Amino acid sequence: MDIALATDWFNLLSRWFHITAGITWIGTSFYFMSLDFSLKAKAPGTKGADGVAWEVHGGGFYHVQKYLVAPDNLPPDLLWHRWAAYLTWVSGFILLVAQYYLNARGFLIDPAVADITPAQAIGLSLASIVVGWLLYDTLCKSPLANHPTVLALVVFAMVVGAAWAFSQVFSGRGAFIHVGVFVGTIMAANVFLVIIPNQRIVVADLIAGRKPDPKYGKIGKTRSTHNNYLTLPVLLMMVSNHYPMLYAHPHSWLVVAFILITGALVQHTLNRHEAHDPWQSYGWAVPVAAIALLLAIFVTSQRPKLDLAAAGQVSEVQALQITATHCASCHARRPTQEGFAEAPKNVILETAADLRRHATAVIQQSVQSRAMPLGNQTTMSDHDRAALGAYLAGLK
Repeated sequence: MDIALATDWFNLLSRWFHITAGITWIGTSFYFMSLDFSLKAKAPGTKGADGVAWEVHGGGFYHVQKYLVAPDNLPPDLLWHRWAAYLTWVSGFILLVAQYYLNARGFLIDPAVADITPAQAIGLSLASIVVGWLLYDTLCKSPLANHPTVLALVVFAMVVGAAWAFSQVFSGRGAFIHVGVFVGTIMAANVFLVIIPNQRIVVADLIAGRKPDPKYGKIGKTRSTHNNYLTLPVLLMMVSNHYPMLYAHPHSWLVVAFILITGALVQHTLNRHEAHDPWQSYGWAVPVAAIALLLAIFVTSQRPKLDLAAAGQVSEVQALQITATHCASCHARRPTQEGFAEAPKNVILETAADLRRHATAVIQQSVQSRAMPLGNQTTMSDHDRAALGAYLAGLK
């Protein structure tokens, strides 16, 4: 097996692993949030479970009970929902290595942004993962923890600040995915380093007959709430590399800000709906989320546009010469670019017929944005992009 094929399989299996673990973690999180909000509270003064729900699924009926304080006889075979979170982060890091570290020059570095080496880029990436968690954890342990709304706003500012910082050192694609890595690390570390350890302390106290300190539950609830509200934004960050309009302009950090607002408010709406709150108490979140989404779309529409008319009349020979120089090393029947055994997405750009067939994709990836060539390793100029765009526009 050649190296390119082995690399592709490593990437594919890493992605499959990450998607599977992520679906399990997010699905479990969504289920328990929905369950918490749908439980019917016991009547005041009565004994037994604090909340009860009857559910039906797959032909069976489930009687679910929730105890705020463990029952007298706590079963020894408690199910701890934690491995999905851990494996999501582990698989995500493996995928980060497969996609971005092993091909740092193509996916992580853009010399036009910062002319750094792969080792420097990877070092900055690893440092951001550690520093991001330490900064977030310090904020959560500060007096801000007593003011949840203020803490949430500060965390929001921290993530947006990180997005801006990433855009100063990484390629657009690399910067956007690192916002997802930054947030995903916070979420997984919340589970591994805070939520589960705190639950273990509470369980140990209950088994020993001691009254648990309520601070552990409060801390865990804060971290769990942060995870819940960050889920939808981080999902979009993780698929962002397929959509260059998100990152192919100098203000991608603003897109991150509006995505955070949109995702958090949509999640807030879902949470309050599950809790059966009156619409008038949370309905405001829907139009605000819609406005934030429209602002994100507006920002992506403001990327610099090339003057195709200035390129003049571009011949087929000129267009093919441009693609031969900047595209065909990857998009060929026999790619010469290291790490590619075949053309990505089976897009081949060697003949005029190939260009006509894939004109829309070429315009999107190489003319309207600088997503291609990867990392602009061939230093494709704006003049060449405009010339290629002019030729392709003339085909329509």
